[in-house]
Amino acid sequence: MYETFYGLTCRPFSKTPDPRFLFLGKRHEEALARLEYAVLEKELVVLTGEVGCGKTTLSRALMDTLPADTHQVITVLNPRLTPAQFLRTLARRLGLEEGRFQKEDILEAIYGRLYDLYGRGMTPVVIIDEAQLVSGRGTFEEIRLLTNFQLDEENLVSVVLLGQPDLQRKLKQPAQKPLRQRIGMQYHLGPLLPGEVKPYIEHRLSVAGRQEPLFEDDAVEALYRYAAGVPRLINNLASNALLEGFIREVDSIHADIVANVARDFDLVPTSALVWEKEGSQK
Repeated sequence: MYETFYGLTCRPFSKTPDPRFLFLGKRHEEALARLEYAVLEKELVVLTGEVGCGKTTLSRALMDTLPADTHQVITVLNPRLTPAQFLRTLARRLGLEEGRFQKEDILEAIYGRLYDLYGRGMTPVVIIDEAQLVSGRGTFEEIRLLTNFQLDEENLVSVVLLGQPDLQRKLKQPAQKPLRQRIGMQYHLGPLLPGEVKPYIEHRLSVAGRQEPLFEDDAVEALYRYAAGVPRLINNLASNALLEGFIREVDSIHADIVANVARDFDLVPTSALVWEKEGSQK
């Protein structure tokens, strides 16, 4: 609706993790670098962050950096699996045939496939999204056992756990001590910094075909304060602000439009002092 009115070729604030719109703030750049290094070293890596901070988007960016001739990416989007279901899912994603019902048979088949891939210069990368939903000690134990698939000099598989902060709490439980000891790298992804919100907005608008400023400075501040720097919330507010701006037939988006949209979502702004203090530290 508003795309033509504002000179856009597509919607700049879509909820889908389109890699074209990837903006690497300081924290996101560091997180991606850590993920890339952990995969290179074939480690078990844990990335946590609040809802909407960009964990899944970073995982897609990670996939794009991995050469298809050296890495096979296996994604598990719904980790609410029993240990047996997890192993069968992994086996299917590795291209193994159905019909292996005993756990020992499945594990042997998985090891055989991993060793075969190693011989062909391929590294499987298992990415488990929403890992805080893993239900029960047993499935976590199967994830840990993936790190047992190794040769004397290196692992045969890299494992990436993505999850909300509750994943950290689960991993700190005494029963998960063996799994914690296998974690080679861990990082908690925070929201965008105040000084990153304006370039974030401008980057997404640029990808969508608009080079001229569209959000006034007070609107950018309002987006940060109502969304607390969380990219998904910024996108939702900005998208709705563009729709309201189109309805009002205004040339640019200002703070009162953002505030009006934020009220519809019952969002409360952070203090202006937070914006000024954190913005001065960028």
